[in-house]
Amino acid sequence: MRCCDKEKKVETNCHGEVVTDKRDWFYLSILAVGAILYFGHLANMQFVNSHLKFTHIFHHFYDLFNLMFIGIVLGIVFVGVLGQVPREFVVSLLGKPGTKNSIFRATAAGLLLDLCSHGILMVGMKLYERGASLGQVMAFLIASPWNSISLTIILFTLIGLKWTLLFILLSGVIAIISGFIFDSLVRRKILPDNPNTITIPDNFNFISEAKSGLSKYQFSSENILIMLKDGLKDSKMILKWIILGAILSSLIKVYVETEVFQQFFGPSLLGLGATLIATTIIEVCSEGSAPIAADLMSRAAAPGNSFTFLMAGVSTDYTEILSLKSTTKSWKIALFLPLVTVPQVLIIGLLLNQ
Repeated sequence: MRCCDKEKKVETNCHGEVVTDKRDWFYLSILAVGAILYFGHLANMQFVNSHLKFTHIFHHFYDLFNLMFIGIVLGIVFVGVLGQVPREFVVSLLGKPGTKNSIFRATAAGLLLDLCSHGILMVGMKLYERGASLGQVMAFLIASPWNSISLTIILFTLIGLKWTLLFILLSGVIAIISGFIFDSLVRRKILPDNPNTITIPDNFNFISEAKSGLSKYQFSSENILIMLKDGLKDSKMILKWIILGAILSSLIKVYVETEVFQQFFGPSLLGLGATLIATTIIEVCSEGSAPIAADLMSRAAAPGNSFTFLMAGVSTDYTEILSLKSTTKSWKIALFLPLVTVPQVLIIGLLLNQ
């Protein structure tokens, strides 16, 4: 959301920061490298089986980006839609910030919204801008990797219905606990509160206000195009980290063999520690991590390691951490994500391995 100071002719955002037209060279550089890798694969498809490592980097980036593409596009669309929705509606749907009910609602939203982890990240950052509490945003993000229908189907076929449902349930539990912890840290002034938080009037009626708003909105191709343009513009901050993560992941896949990780992923404390290190290093979308997690379940006979690989991959995801820092303007908030969630994941991982 933007507002203009007509007297000074200076455009500012809602944090009071001056909006300039300076180009984001880091974003453009990452975009350029990503384009080179993606189209480099198309230009070098005949060399995929070559011993030249750079051709395999092209190949891995191409496959990973295609896997993330639908989630990214849907994320941009949702961000654009959220940008058109008044903040009162967002807060009303998620519940009053700081309440117990709001954490449960945010977790349910994360579980039900069908986007991959990268698409959901853009939506989560937009929710923070629209006034959701820090606890709500964290609960939404932590629960989100298990919301994707495609991931549920993949996990079901790879590890079975019982383990899939158990993983979904446990991720929801961690999301709820973490949401309560983050809201408590905000109340104790350990973490900064969301400056975008608003208060909803007691007489606010969601259904009647929604009907009124929809009746006034003109569904034209021009307005839809503006919405998509705004969604892309608001998603730029997240997109650069997603593309950077895909680039780094492609480099790791080429220079570090997956088999090397699998050899050390037994159902032990050492194996669990190795899993945590591996999932911190490897940056893939939730669907892309499912096959590796299935290998940990079947080959290493370590269901706890499998859960840790999937769950801690979100908690230690540098795309998510950097996005949180950029959105909240706080390294402290970003670093508290792994600090709060990783111990819970490891405890559950140990229990599952037993």
